[in-house]
Amino acid sequence: MDALFVGQTYIDVTFLADEIPTGDDKTVARDYAISFGGNAVTAAFACAKLGVAPDLLTSIADDYLGRMFIDMAAKFTIPVHHRKVKESSLSFIMPRGGKRAIVRCRDDHYLHPVPPLNLTGCKALHLDGHQADAAMHYARTCREAGILTSLDGGGLRSNTHELLEFIDVAIVAERLCEQMNLTPGEMLGYLKSRGCKIGGVTMGERGLLWYDETGAEGVLPALAVPPDAVIDTNGAGDIFHGAYVYSAIARPELAWREHFILARAASAYAIQHLGNEASLPSLSDIVRTQAAFPENQAGAFLIQPEPQKLSLKSAR
Repeated sequence: MDALFVGQTYIDVTFLADEIPTGDDKTVARDYAISFGGNAVTAAFACAKLGVAPDLLTSIADDYLGRMFIDMAAKFTIPVHHRKVKESSLSFIMPRGGKRAIVRCRDDHYLHPVPPLNLTGCKALHLDGHQADAAMHYARTCREAGILTSLDGGGLRSNTHELLEFIDVAIVAERLCEQMNLTPGEMLGYLKSRGCKIGGVTMGERGLLWYDETGAEGVLPALAVPPDAVIDTNGAGDIFHGAYVYSAIARPELAWREHFILARAASAYAIQHLGNEASLPSLSDIVRTQAAFPENQAGAFLIQPEPQKLSLKSAR
């Protein structure tokens, strides 16, 4: 086992349409894609596409969609450890104008306890907060074993505060800041207070606000992908997580800025494609994307605390 990812499986149905019909209306989508979904699940597929196929502990139902997902994982040589549920989970996603509307149908009533896994050889653990009991168990186990632990903090969950105590790398979304009534800058302070060695807030086209191994804070600007090239932003953050976990395993001698630079290009590639599977970049795709787009200097700002407030100051 090179790495373990723990999360919730979805089958994503992504479609391009101008509107969602109501009542007795109908509409025809311009295009669609069906693929695997879920935060840590999509991250696992991204890591596998880049060259490190992690083990995946995730929800699996004994139904048509569950068997479809198992086939998808086999294509990427991802070993799947089943956490059984009655029904597969679905997401219906409509990207539009750089945003995406999502309807989820989720079964997260796990029918069996957390399975014991052999972590021999494991170099990294990545979590998205789903399967709260499994997340806590393996975060604590991996921390005690000296295995790198990573968290995708996409939203506030029942055990987020407790879980962060065992997390080395915590990259969260602005949504979590909003839910906790914190600014992005204040979120970095909160992550530091929980003992996270690396922390950051993803801010879409405004880049990544983060702190490094020394605690120094700064912004890694997003790549300047033209708006008319953006097709589907769903899953781009998950691919960002999978790419930096891959980089940390494949290139452990590098600083975390280098891991995030690779992950930034991976997510810039992802937003130009429809559906999660088509959005997965290869290493050559990342190289080409990095070369094609400069840093978005409009997003290059530093957040500096002042008494009772935070101010934005230009980095240029």
